[in-house]
This record gives sequence, C-alpha cells and structure tokens, in this order.
Amino acid sequence: MSDFRDKLDDELKLRVWEKALSRGGDFAELFVEDTNQLSFQLRDGKVSELAQGCRQGVGVRVVAGDVYGYAWLDGFNADDLLQAAGTAAAIAQSGHPQVVPVRELSVPDLYPLEHPLSELGFSDKMELLKEADARLREADERLHQVIIGYTEEMRHIRVATSDGVDVRDEQPLMRVASVVVALQNGKRKQGFHAYGGRVGRELLDKQPPAKELMKAADMALTMLDARPIKGGPMPVILCPGWGGVLLHEGVGHGLEGDFNFKGSSLFAGRVGQEVASDLVTVVDDATIPYHRGSLNIDDEGTPGARTVLIEKGVLRGYMHDRISASQLGAAPTGNGRRQSYTKPPIPRMTNTFMLGGDASPEDIIADTKEGILAKALGGGQVDIASGDFVFDVQEGYRIEDGKVTHPVENATLIGNGPKTLTLVDMVASDFSLCTGVGTCGKDGQSVPCGVGEPTLRVHEMTVGGRG
Repeated sequence: MSDFRDKLDDELKLRVWEKALSRGGDFAELFVEDTNQLSFQLRDGKVSELAQGCRQGVGVRVVAGDVYGYAWLDGFNADDLLQAAGTAAAIAQSGHPQVVPVRELSVPDLYPLEHPLSELGFSDKMELLKEADARLREADERLHQVIIGYTEEMRHIRVATSDGVDVRDEQPLMRVASVVVALQNGKRKQGFHAYGGRVGRELLDKQPPAKELMKAADMALTMLDARPIKGGPMPVILCPGWGGVLLHEGVGHGLEGDFNFKGSSLFAGRVGQEVASDLVTVVDDATIPYHRGSLNIDDEGTPGARTVLIEKGVLRGYMHDRISASQLGAAPTGNGRRQSYTKPPIPRMTNTFMLGGDASPEDIIADTKEGILAKALGGGQVDIASGDFVFDVQEGYRIEDGKVTHPVENATLIGNGPKTLTLVDMVASDFSLCTGVGTCGKDGQSVPCGVGEPTLRVHEMTVGGRG
C-alpha cells in the first residue's frame, strides 16, 4: 500500500523551501498528515451513530521571529503546495533563510503495536459493544438507559523543516466510553466511565468493554443514594487519576509557553519562585508508553519529553513549541501540537500530572474532620488567564469525623487553580494516571491529553451545594 507521505520527495521539498523562504524567514515547515478514523455509538443496543473517514492534507508554515504565515491544502498537489508555500511566505520580511541538510534524529517508539485495531473487523468491534450493552442492562433492574461509544484512529504524520528535520510517526488512538442512567423512585442519576490510549486490540482483550464499562453502572447506582450537601468553604480530597483534570485546566494551561510570553498567565516571569505548596511537583510527560497524551514526536518534529514544571512548589519552567521557546530563550520541550494539517502548532500539554507524596489515602481521610471526597469530576468551566474554575462533582462523598459517610449530589468545586496549589496540605503515595480518555481544547483546536495525580487534600475550597 502506498504511503501518502511519500508524495513529498526531495526535489519537491527543495522547491517548497525556495518558495516559502523567498521573502526571508527563520525556517519553513511542512506537515503532512494521513489519518483514518472510525466511530460508532450504541444507544440501548441499537446503532445510533456511525462514521468512518480519512483526512489527508499538507500544512505549510513560514516562521519569522515571533510571527508566522500558515497555509494548507486538502490532498496533495505539487502546484497547490507551491502556491500554499507562497501564501505562507507573505508574512516573512526578515531573517536569514537557509536550507540545512536533514540531520539524524533519534526517535523512540512509545506505542509499538503487536495487533493494530485494524486487525479486528467492524462486526467484531460491534459485537464487543453489544455484549457490554447487554451485560450492563442486565446487571440491575434500576439501570434505565445505556449509551456506549467507540472511537479509533490511526494518524500518519511527517514533519519536514528547512533547518534539517524530516521525521515520521504513526500514532494510534482508541477510546471506549459509556454513559449509564439509573432510575429509582423518580430519582435519576448518571454514571460515566471510559478508557483507551495509544493501543491496539490487546487492550480490548485484557480489559473487555463488558467488564470495564460496568464501572459506569456502579457509579449511577451509587449516586441514587446521594444526598444534598450544604455548600461553603471546606477541605476537599481529590482522588487519584482523573482528578488531575482540575490540575490540567486550572493550572496546566497557565504553564504553556505562549501565555507566558504574552504575559497573560499568572505564572509569567516567575521561574525560580515559589508558586505552590512544597508538597506539589507537577510534570508534563509525553514519554509514557501507550498513554493517550504520549508522543514519539510532537507536530513540529521535536521528540516527546518529560518536563518538570513545578518542583516542590518552585516553578521550574514552561511547556514550549519552537516559537515560544525562542521567545523565552528556552529549548523546545516537545509540546508543539495541532489538531490537524489545517491548523498551526501551538504549545499544548501531553500527559500532565502531580507526583505522589508520603501519606496514605486512609490517613488523609482520617485527618479530615469535615469535608468532601471528590472521586470523579465532570464538566467544568475555567478562565485560562486567571485560573478561576467551577467543576461539577460527578461522584462525591461526605466526610464526617474522619470517615466517608454517604454520597452527595449537585456538588460543585469553585476556586482558583494557582491558589489551590498553595493550599495542598496532604499528598498520598497512590499516584495513578487517568484511564486514557482526555481531550483538551485551546484556540479552537482539540488534542488528546492525559492527566493524573495521587489522592491529595486541599485545605480549603468553596463547595457549592443545595443542602
């Protein structure tokens, strides 16, 4: 089978560089993408959505200092590509353009697949979901509705730059998710669970949907016993794994290089300063095998990396693409990411998480006289510039006299991300990553990301409730 990325040969590359750098510029870049996607949804055992498609095209970027020009085309046509290069070149009026021979680049393989998902036929995938649907609906008579979704893609990319990069990657991605609704005495509660990553069919064999998605049913049934909670300031214990989404949204974006160059982040100009409790160490790590946010290379051709952002409360640095790194006198960290060839790369998180501490989850709960345990967070709203957030607690529990007593309903967490970091006063050793389901939006672009954290306590946070 021919490779779409091979359409860009060495001769055409040189012609593109000549056109793209005709007015100046520091470097020019080509991003070639060929992505195959499949998604479908079962609603109470019946197919309600089905989509399959292919995305192919090329993006051309010319960078001159702090600005860039970008153009893209669907498919591949040499004349159109040269025209796109001329369009992108219009931004460049400075710089000293030159074309550098391709240099060797050592790229890891973080997601080698023994059995790609393409080996499993569509009917087989459908049967796995139908089996899960039947198991869920049979598990308890109170389970009223089951929705299961499946998505997969294989993304083939190539990044070629005038300053010596020409590298490729094949990026698999899969996600299985379920929403389950339970009814009892007129009360309606919802549970959610999802899992996936940069994986092959092995994950479906090891963690079959019929078993894994039962966690959504368990959540829905548990929340039928939830009681209202009286809101106010109180200690909040965040659970490991997906609880890291609050860190991602409330703090992570503020650590991306572009916001700090522009001065719009509360962390701008504070490298080397104390910005959090000394119990807090935050890392962005694209090198975790098979995880959703991991990258062999980013969308600028920079190898994925592990970047310590905050170390024991002290800000150590930011996440950079090539432009923000140049602006702030740093090295690129492998965080230049884009949704597709139709978009330019911008600084984005990969897998962002807080490291574990020395306490145990049991000790943290026992030390909390009154508060809330947030096991699963749902939808939220965040002001990226300020870090102010509001998150729904999808599954939460009341803590009274150092014991978890009963589930709570309609609770929200209200606070400020940077301030919350300073109020972390206990951190457990039970660190874990999320199950591989996160998608992050920024500047109209969505990319897959991972989050994680251990059990931790925030000394005080405003909890909204209706009790």
